[in-house]
Amino acid sequence: MSAVDKKLQDLGITLPTPAAPVANYVPFVRTGNLVIISGQLCLGQDGKLADSHKGKVGAEVSPEVGQQAARLCAINLLAQLKAAVGDLDNVTRCVRLGGFINAVPTFAALAPVMNGASDLMVEVLGDAGRHARSTIGVAELPLDACVEVEGMFEVK
Repeated sequence: MSAVDKKLQDLGITLPTPAAPVANYVPFVRTGNLVIISGQLCLGQDGKLADSHKGKVGAEVSPEVGQQAARLCAINLLAQLKAAVGDLDNVTRCVRLGGFINAVPTFAALAPVMNGASDLMVEVLGDAGRHARSTIGVAELPLDACVEVEGMFEVK
């Protein structure tokens, strides 16, 4: 078992089957030592979006639930990353995360919501999980998801 797989197991995380694209794009692109992963929604182990993760943060979705949703997005990023590189021990760095928060226009606490994804990367990858990031509030996301996260990783 790889060190990263062991860490996931210690955290009680089982990576889901990577979600298939729902439109005309690929789930990831590898170019050289970079893997760029398309935005991942907060889908659960069953591949479905829970009702609690639908809607706008700051309205029907609390910031705490939004943060949990961002963590799920990060788990789905790792599932796609594993599909791309086979062994997560081949990951040398999480370079960047981009977070999109489906929020009401007056909700300004976007960064703590996105910390759900950022914190998971550091928990799983250690210092190699520290990354640059953007967090953007948006008017709507696919399937009415409350959070979507994309990522870029350096690999061996």
